[in-house]
Amino acid sequence: MKKQLTAAAVSLAIVFSIGTGSAFADSKLNSAIEPALGSDYKSGGTTTSGFDCSGFTMYVFAKIGIELPHQSASQYKMGTEVSKDELIAGDLVFFNTSGKGISHVGIYVGDGEFAHASTSKGVVISKLSEKYYVERYVGAKRIMSSDKYDEVTSES
Repeated sequence: MKKQLTAAAVSLAIVFSIGTGSAFADSKLNSAIEPALGSDYKSGGTTTSGFDCSGFTMYVFAKIGIELPHQSASQYKMGTEVSKDELIAGDLVFFNTSGKGISHVGIYVGDGEFAHASTSKGVVISKLSEKYYVERYVGAKRIMSSDKYDEVTSES
């Protein structure tokens, strides 16, 4: 029940923070992320019964037809680098949380927020502007082609 309430609250937060005019709202990308919200953190996890960060991104991208490796540093080697001010929904955002290089990944959802599997909170939406993430931000990558982006961000 707690997971369902958390997922419902986070989903509402997405809807209200992103707004109805967003390319992300009511999209295939949203439909891929939403069922995972509130899922527990589980090291090595790749399903809604538990995710680690790269398992979460792998799961979401598989739902939209894109294969990703199960390791954040490997995902960082993919796609095209994107500056923070050019982020669009679906871009992967990367962090150094361990002090040893790329160690965390999430999916940018718009409005300065990203979805990710947090070790302490499970799958949540966080703000890139939170001090913790600002201090650990490494960069972002665009994995989807323009055509794929149009396909997955259009209303389902």
